[in-house]
Parts: sequence; structure tokens; C-alpha cells
Amino acid sequence: MASALQNVGRWFGAFAGLAGIEHGWFELQQGNVPPPGLMFPSLGPPCDPEAVWHNCEPAITLLPSLQMAGIVSIILGALTVVWAMVLIGRWYGGPVLALLSILLLALGGGVVPPVIGLLGGLVAIRSPAMVTGRAGVRRAAAALWPWSLVAFFASLAAMVVAGQLSNELMTQYGLIVLVGIPLLMILTVVSAWAHDSVG
Repeated sequence: MASALQNVGRWFGAFAGLAGIEHGWFELQQGNVPPPGLMFPSLGPPCDPEAVWHNCEPAITLLPSLQMAGIVSIILGALTVVWAMVLIGRWYGGPVLALLSILLLALGGGVVPPVIGLLGGLVAIRSPAMVTGRAGVRRAAAALWPWSLVAFFASLAAMVVAGQLSNELMTQYGLIVLVGIPLLMILTVVSAWAHDSVG
């Protein structure tokens, strides 16, 4: 049975892979043209990064064309999803997921999702035996598992829905999102770690 930390790696990695496929698809639609810079919007025109809350989904690539970045991101994204969902439980599952996430980050698979995937790969490596601290605090944190994971992904979904309904709303309250989502991500990792240590 997978540990809670492995489940964090599984779902964070799957999210990174799916987002990599999405970014790659948008890059592919822009054709065989060079990226406008190291960092660029994966959603091409008419999307205006200055006007939309998601900045047209920024990505980074070291590849010479958006078409190539798109193809590589789709392939890497699919590999990341399969690896995260099927092979994360192997002893080398976490390191490989971390490596796939770094490749997604460098080759066009987005910016934020690969960082989430990288975190998932790193926490899947750690042993729950390394958790220290008062037992009562750990039990309290463990009680938040798996609801912290559910809350994290529910918040991501709510952010996308809110952005579709009102770009202005998301632009206005973007700072809350920028703080809240990472806090939920950290809480997910901490509660999974605590769950494994007391379970």
C-alpha cells in the first residue's frame, strides 16, 4: 500500500504531467517558430499576458522552436502522468518523477506545474521515519490527511473556474491565490508526512 507521501507524489506528478500536455498542445498550435524568449506565454495570440489572470500560461524552453517544445512537452507530460500514477511506489519512483518534472520545466511544460511535480518527486523520496516533533502535533497534522490534498486540488479547480467567470476578479485577488495555494501545498505535504509517521 502506498504511503501518504507517495500519494502526494502520485497526484502532484500527475497534475504536472497533465499540465505539461496542455502547455505542449498550446505551443504546438503556434507552429514552427522560435520562442520569443527563454520565458514565453504558451497560449499564443490573441491571448494577452498583460490582460489575463493566468498570464497566458507562461513556460520556459531551451528548445529552438515552439513546435518542438510542444511535441516534447506532450511526450514528457504523458510519461510523467504514467510514471506518477503507476511507478511512483518503486524505490527510484521519486527521483525519476523529480527528473521528469525538471525536464518539463526546462523544455516547455509550464512553470508552476513542474515545480509542483518536482516537490511531489522529492517528498516521495523521504522516509516518514525522519519525521520528528511532538506526537500530539503530528497526530493533529495527520488528521488533516487526505483532506489537505483534496482542498489543494479543489482550490486549483476553483481558481480556474473563477478565472473563466471573471478575469477581473482573479486579477484583483490574485495575491490571495499566490499565497493560499502554496500554503495548501505545504499543508498537504506536512499532513501526509505526519500521517505516515503516526500510521
